[in-house]
Amino acid sequence: MNRRIVIITEIIAPYRIPVFNALAQHNEVDLHVIFLAENDPTEREWLVYTDEISFSYQVLPSWRRRLGRHNFLLNRGAETALRRARPDFVVCGGYNYVASWQSMVWARRNRVPFGLWAESTTRDFRSGHWLIEFLKTRFLRSCDAFVVPGKSSIEYLRHYGMPPEMIFTAPNAVDTQFFADRAAVIREDAVAHRQALCLPTRFFLFVGRLVREKGVFDLLAAYGALAPELRREIGLVFVGDGPARAALLQRAAKINPGSIQFKGFAQRELLPAYYALADVFVFPTHTDPWGLVVNEAMSCGLPVISSGAAGCVADLIESGWNGRVVSTHDVGELTSAMDELARDAELRSLMGQRSRERIGQYSPEAWASGMVSAVLPFGRRTA
Repeated sequence: MNRRIVIITEIIAPYRIPVFNALAQHNEVDLHVIFLAENDPTEREWLVYTDEISFSYQVLPSWRRRLGRHNFLLNRGAETALRRARPDFVVCGGYNYVASWQSMVWARRNRVPFGLWAESTTRDFRSGHWLIEFLKTRFLRSCDAFVVPGKSSIEYLRHYGMPPEMIFTAPNAVDTQFFADRAAVIREDAVAHRQALCLPTRFFLFVGRLVREKGVFDLLAAYGALAPELRREIGLVFVGDGPARAALLQRAAKINPGSIQFKGFAQRELLPAYYALADVFVFPTHTDPWGLVVNEAMSCGLPVISSGAAGCVADLIESGWNGRVVSTHDVGELTSAMDELARDAELRSLMGQRSRERIGQYSPEAWASGMVSAVLPFGRRTA
């Protein structure tokens, strides 16, 4: 009889479906996922690909409000859903919602092993207040196991005194094969796709929300600091939307020469075209638990320039091997890295090949194996 795993997570994000599908296919697992909401329209406009879901799931009734940087999400029925699911193990994707605490209390009361799927890092902005730290520590100490995406999250949990034997790695993953295959098809007719999307012949690419903490103003300033002759050859493309868009447009209009484009939000199907046609992916974030767009870019064979603040850097990027790691907020260092890669086609090709090789280890199947390794030491429920 397979172990009944119940995962509690926020929304039906398109990048989570492949990893949950992979876990559901594992021959020792009976998976059920409880989503706190179907989507978050206040932050992203993702489509919900319910036709691709091959695991048991439900969506709890919810009420959401966003005030500034704070996201409030309240749910009904979390404990009822857990009781009906009869889990052998509960995995909660975070501790910042009321439903997360309800799930932890329910698991403790019913003697069901409880694990935290933790993606935070020590460089995350969301820390520091004494009450938050008190509650966070209390939640962590109530867990039987921790599942993390990589090295930065292991460091985070060790910082809070969590024993290493309780920490298991399930490497953060996207559907690597989807992005690799789509990128290969796009490159077979690159000129036609570039014309269809009205893209520059060459360009740096950023994908993500247009908010200050993603380092988008640093990126724009770094591009503007490149030599004029280089800006005539290579453009800068932003894919995504957010509150910083208007200010970025104003600043971009003052950069001449150069080609700077804002393409708006793109759904999953269109993203491989942007990755496939770009020269370099740039991710200058000030804070990010991981940065799955880096996985996507590497799946498409791109060299990556990233700030060291991205949680994925410790696992995915070696400076000088498959990209460059730069200091957060350091526009000069970012400019230098962009200049180097823009001028060296052979280096870009070599780094892109290495990115593709490394990201093969970060597949949905690898994530599923890591999750199973956290669950298997705990037995099935006897009552």
